[in-house]
Amino acid sequence: MMTSKVVYTGGLRCESTHTRSQQVIHTDAPPDNHGRGEAFSPTDLLSTSLANCMLTIMGIAAGENEKLLKGAFAEVTKVMASGPRRVSEIHLKVYLPAQYPESDRLRLEQAGLNCPVAKSLHPDIVQDIEFYWTLE
Repeated sequence: MMTSKVVYTGGLRCESTHTRSQQVIHTDAPPDNHGRGEAFSPTDLLSTSLANCMLTIMGIAAGENEKLLKGAFAEVTKVMASGPRRVSEIHLKVYLPAQYPESDRLRLEQAGLNCPVAKSLHPDIVQDIEFYWTLE
């Protein structure tokens, strides 16, 4: 089954429709690459996908304790390089609930670090991930 359909809508923008759910995402080129930056850029989505995948896989790995992860979030910072223009680094600060059992934290962190997106990114892309078990 097709995953999505992406249509170039002009003005350095695209509209992507998820086949199964019909949810739509718009992208726009960033201001530093001839765009207006009025939506996620494709490289923003790449970087943001890492955080989404990590949190999802951590939720799966949490099993019965998945509900304790509700409200966890990640702050994503993308670093671009030139020659060729590409994502060179993705920095994530992952904030997780302090009440989560200490005995399971390392297992969840490892699950996140080994998520499919993390394993799909080129090894030249630095993945700088920090976990903070501080949420109240």
